Amino acid sequence: MAARQVFAHYMVGLTDGQSQDQWSTDISAAKNLGIDGFALNMGPTDPWTLPQLRNAYRAAEAIGGFTLFPSFDMACCGDWGVQAVIDIINEFKVSSAHTVAGDKPMVSTFEGPAWASNWQAVRDATGGIYFVPDWSSLGPDGVSQHLNTIDGHFSWNAWPKPGEKAMSSIEDEAYQATLGAKSYMMGVSPWFYTNLPQWSKNWFMTGDSLWYDRWQQAIDLLPDYVQIITWNDFGESHYIAPVVSQQVVEGADKYVNGFDHSAWQKVLPYFIKAYKEGSRAVAPPSDEAIAWYRESPAKAGSDGGTIWGQSGSLSASDATDDVVNVLTVTIDETDIEVIIGGQGQTFRTGGGNEPAKLWQVPWDGLTGSVGLKMNGREVVGPEILAGVGSLGYTNFNAHVIGLGD
Repeated sequence: MAARQVFAHYMVGLTDGQSQDQWSTDISAAKNLGIDGFALNMGPTDPWTLPQLRNAYRAAEAIGGFTLFPSFDMACCGDWGVQAVIDIINEFKVSSAHTVAGDKPMVSTFEGPAWASNWQAVRDATGGIYFVPDWSSLGPDGVSQHLNTIDGHFSWNAWPKPGEKAMSSIEDEAYQATLGAKSYMMGVSPWFYTNLPQWSKNWFMTGDSLWYDRWQQAIDLLPDYVQIITWNDFGESHYIAPVVSQQVVEGADKYVNGFDHSAWQKVLPYFIKAYKEGSRAVAPPSDEAIAWYRESPAKAGSDGGTIWGQSGSLSASDATDDVVNVLTVTIDETDIEVIIGGQGQTFRTGGGNEPAKLWQVPWDGLTGSVGLKMNGREVVGPEILAGVGSLGYTNFNAHVIGLGD
């Protein structure tokens, strides 16, 4: 069996005018976490797609040890032509930085099952591909009707369903059973909030314990691949990269600016190592503690019309609890202090065979800054507010903080 790999979803559509240096910065940061490559999401009409793909591949080739593959977005911005797909694959498949599986260049999609009949022509014109699309709209049963077309499947369903606060792995298990010997790529994501009226998007999916839960499920199920959703989709709030202002779409700045998510990266070296080795009982590279929380009580005021889940009907205010989610990864047991509004509580971390541990600490009406202290290291994060803040309605994005080095 090929070694398990972890990729992160990267939105090329946000990179108009981006320098190769920015690609190098992102690739180096991801590589240092143990991420193996980026899935490059691209639409069919952006004139900067090819120049940016060339920047990305040049950067990855220069850095080494990090690969890329195209993810053709078939739910956005027009239709892909068969020849356009063929041309992109043929240009980049020869790169030393292209992801390879089964001796073939890996290729993926965001949706596009209606395009299924075209993939044989793509295979014929490219000398063969390793095709792992995201056709999650079909579900496992629908995907089972296309096993002759695909080499594996990537599931975008990485969040609890509307009306549910916890993420189940039932669908992942169904995909694995459906695919049999074919590859399964499991989506893992920390959060989801979007409020972009220009695209009729205004929903939130529960993420209170998701970053911990989903990695635990990945370690249990051991899919062939994991894809982190996402590196840089700021408009949907599931970014784990530092905010790059040029990549933030119009309107998202209101709920993204000041909401750094990069501390979610701090626990990745452990979780990626545990997933790849198939055991929780691996030593973390370092002791880490992170926390994530919203800026105001879920019912402090207007929900801004945000619903619970993309197809939901309930208010997003019902989808989340007023808690600080604290995740530690420690080599040995130790104490961590969690401070909310000046009031501290002490907890005992994991260690040994169970290095990772999660707590959900209720605010209980407290407001003020949130802090963590552990083994002489500390961090103080943005304040929890009594009201809804500057937007005038609830911002369902998350603050994420982590102990300093």
